[in-house]
Amino acid sequence: LCEELDGLIPEEERTALLFFDIPPVELSRGEFRNLIGPSKYHTYLNYFYGILVEGFLILAITEEIRKERRVLGLSSDDGILDEAHRRIYGADQFSLLKQFRKERRYPHLRSMSLRQFDEFTYWLFRCRIRRCDKSCVASDTKKGLSQLYELLRLKGRSHRPLGTRSLKSKL
Repeated sequence: LCEELDGLIPEEERTALLFFDIPPVELSRGEFRNLIGPSKYHTYLNYFYGILVEGFLILAITEEIRKERRVLGLSSDDGILDEAHRRIYGADQFSLLKQFRKERRYPHLRSMSLRQFDEFTYWLFRCRIRRCDKSCVASDTKKGLSQLYELLRLKGRSHRPLGTRSLKSKL
C-alpha cells in the first residue's frame, strides 16, 4: 500500500503506520476498510497479525523464558530464541529457517533481507495456525497483542491498532 503511494506519505507517518500500526488520521476499522478496499484491508490484516503480532508473540515468549531463567538464578540468554521457537512452533529457529528456505527455494545464506525476514515471520504465523488448535492460536495471538500494547503503553501511546477491537473482545 505504501509503495503505491511512494513519496506521497511523509517518512514519519509511513514509519508510524508500518512499524507501530498508527495511522496518520484516526479512523474506525470500517472507515479504514472502506477507504482502502477489501483486498488491501485483507493484506493489511495479514501484515498486522502475520508479521507484526507474530514478532511480538516471539518477544513475549522470549521474555517469559528469560524470567523463568532468572528465577532459577540463570543469567545467560544462550539459546533463548531457539527455546521460544520450540515452544511456539515445535522446532528451533535454524531448523524452521532451513525448512522455510527449502520450501521457498531460497539460498541458504548467513543473512537475509528485511523483506525475506517478514516472509519468514509470516510463514511462521501460518505454521502456528496449522499446528495449533484454535484456542491456542487465540491465546498466543492475545499474548502477542498484549506485548505490542505494552510497548505502545511504554512509549506513551494509548492507540489501539485498527481492526483489533473486535478480535480483542472475542479473545
